[in-house]
Amino acid sequence: MMQDLRREYKSGELLESNIKENPFEQFQAWFQEALSGKILEPNAMTLATCDHNKPSARIVLLKGVDARGFIFYTNYHSRKGNELESNPHAALLFFWDTLERQVRVEGIVERIDRNSTEIYFNSRPKDSRIGALASPQSTVIESREVLENKMKALSDKYTNAEDVPVPPYWGGYRLVPRYFEFWQGRSSRLHDRIVYEHVAEKNSWKACRLAP
Repeated sequence: MMQDLRREYKSGELLESNIKENPFEQFQAWFQEALSGKILEPNAMTLATCDHNKPSARIVLLKGVDARGFIFYTNYHSRKGNELESNPHAALLFFWDTLERQVRVEGIVERIDRNSTEIYFNSRPKDSRIGALASPQSTVIESREVLENKMKALSDKYTNAEDVPVPPYWGGYRLVPRYFEFWQGRSSRLHDRIVYEHVAEKNSWKACRLAP
């Protein structure tokens, strides 16, 4: 039964004595360990948004981390795009099961510049670029056949052309963090939780421990 599913977490610990001063550096260190651990799609993250009324969440892929935040790409007219336009507050969640770790990040989302979007878009496989043109993401369609027919028509159109135009409604976002939480599973459910909060007046980060 579902209530009987449980496991003990014993693979690591997270102590104040071994964390980085900067949460971006702490994230990068853990992300590298996730890469080395051969986790399936370690850059997969839950993106939670809200439209001032009800929240929604979905898995998206992290495509970059810079000094300002976490970058992902999507259709601006999708549900998440519309929600971010009305309410730019959002949260990310990474879960790396074999390492018994999760990372939560909360902050404000902003669009990245168009040039960066075009560089990334043009680095994608051609079929993925055509798919971005073919799919009116999050809108009702009559059938899968409608989508496949549109994909075929666009594939035929760009058969001899390597350049596929970037749709004006497609691009990148950056979540600028104001809060990080690093969670390491421990035995007896006494998990380690270290939080970093941004101190705006000093433009610095303050770390503290939360009870599990």
